[in-house]
Amino acid sequence: MFNLSNPLLNIVARTAVIYLALLVGLRLTGKRQVGQFTPFDLLLLLLLSNAVQNAMVGPDTSVAGGLIAACTLFGANLIVAAIARGSRRAAKVVEGTATLLIRHGQVIQQNLDNEGISAEDLRRALREHGIDDVKLVRAAILEVDGSISVLREDEFPKVERPYHHIRGLKRKA
Repeated sequence: MFNLSNPLLNIVARTAVIYLALLVGLRLTGKRQVGQFTPFDLLLLLLLSNAVQNAMVGPDTSVAGGLIAACTLFGANLIVAAIARGSRRAAKVVEGTATLLIRHGQVIQQNLDNEGISAEDLRRALREHGIDDVKLVRAAILEVDGSISVLREDEFPKVERPYHHIRGLKRKA
């Protein structure tokens, strides 16, 4: 793919392309892949790293080639992180957004399906938060890091909404 005259620049270019391809691939697979790993997720990550190693360094198996690839990965990661910190839009593209899974005791099945979360995964997360009944949940949110945050209904006081007078409207007698 790359025929740069300098073999070290060739490694830099190949590594940068692999980094971006894996970043896009991991974003497309969803938040669950970057959260708490199952054995299958860990296996996928290990196999991915082995599969792309030769694509990054090519025939160069020297220590220098490996260090150049590693430095390129660190550099690419720093650049992507800086771009994400500097722009909300870029952060949304790179990191994604949180997803509401439960609202006031009602599971939002479409969001579970979209995120690849099974009902058992959700029940497991609720149990980790000491909740055995979905009706006790005010909100469960799949965070961008793949973890599930849970807010209980009983953690919020029951407050009646105050009546607000809207100018221009007459009250019915």
